[in-house]
Amino acid sequence: MADVARLAGVGKMTVSRVLSGSANVSEVTADRVHRAIRMLNYQPNELARSLRSLHSKTIAVIVPYLYDSFFATCAHAISTVAKQHGYSVILTTSDEEQETEQKQTNLMLRRRIDGMVIIPAPGDDRYLRAEMYSRIHIVTLDRPLADPRFDSVLVNNSAGTKMAVEHLIGHGHRRIGFLGVGRELYTMKARYAGYRQAIMRAGLTAEPYMECREPEQAVEQVRAALNRSQPLTALFAANNLTTRYLLHALNQLHVEVPGQVATAGFDDLDVADVLQPRLTVVRQPVYQIGEAAANLLFQRILRREFPMTGRRVVLPLELVVRCSCGCRANNGENGKASGTSASSPQHVTAHSRQN
Repeated sequence: MADVARLAGVGKMTVSRVLSGSANVSEVTADRVHRAIRMLNYQPNELARSLRSLHSKTIAVIVPYLYDSFFATCAHAISTVAKQHGYSVILTTSDEEQETEQKQTNLMLRRRIDGMVIIPAPGDDRYLRAEMYSRIHIVTLDRPLADPRFDSVLVNNSAGTKMAVEHLIGHGHRRIGFLGVGRELYTMKARYAGYRQAIMRAGLTAEPYMECREPEQAVEQVRAALNRSQPLTALFAANNLTTRYLLHALNQLHVEVPGQVATAGFDDLDVADVLQPRLTVVRQPVYQIGEAAANLLFQRILRREFPMTGRRVVLPLELVVRCSCGCRANNGENGKASGTSASSPQHVTAHSRQN
């Protein structure tokens, strides 16, 4: 900075004002400084600037893992919004372990980040109530925290699942199974609750939760479900990983869909409409979830707000009816499911369409 000041014929404070965009520098002087910066290829020391200003122009994003397209897309959306605000992003994973998440959040604080977006790992999140987190902006998505101070962006998992299971019941299915990953997850609990609501409302018997954390486990669960004296005739997969595991199992067991067993799932896949049969799914607005979380975070950062009660934003879901549920491929009729609402500041409208 001293070299730039000498070449431009100004003081170091003037260079600092130009770099910070201060209005107290004339256009002529600012042009001389910018010319000197280009000639010297000067790069400001962002770490030093953050130490002086207590702002790093950096946020952290902590997701469970990146091989799930849902988490990866959310992270991409957050990064896009951060760039629009001139911020950098540090992305890391918790591997669904609360201890790892806590270590990562502590590390982010030491890096003087200005805020965090977290998809919380299951477990005790009381560590976030410590004094060290009281002056850091935190937004969660997909899964809320118990602490009401933090903003969150969600979907109505229960209503979305209920809508899909009711669609399967409408096809005449009376023995419908529910497959999910770790049942300790907030989303899995909520979606299984929606499944049970739909089943019980129809006067049917809910099946036990079928846990599928890996493809081999899904094969065993599906084999057992179809080899019963009264086999299941429909299966609902609770997220995109479970859908992949279910498709792997059905292929390995040579099961015809929807002839032998109908399927529907939560989360759309990039290839859902090109597979045979095309998959019926509850579609989340994945990019918009990440985008909304980032926008909430930057609202808090820019306004320097630390509310006692954060906002809970609930985004809409859509039932995309294709063929795996038993609907005919060329059926052009559009159905519409009744709207549902969540106990939050916003309402969830569930839509049903066919493509």
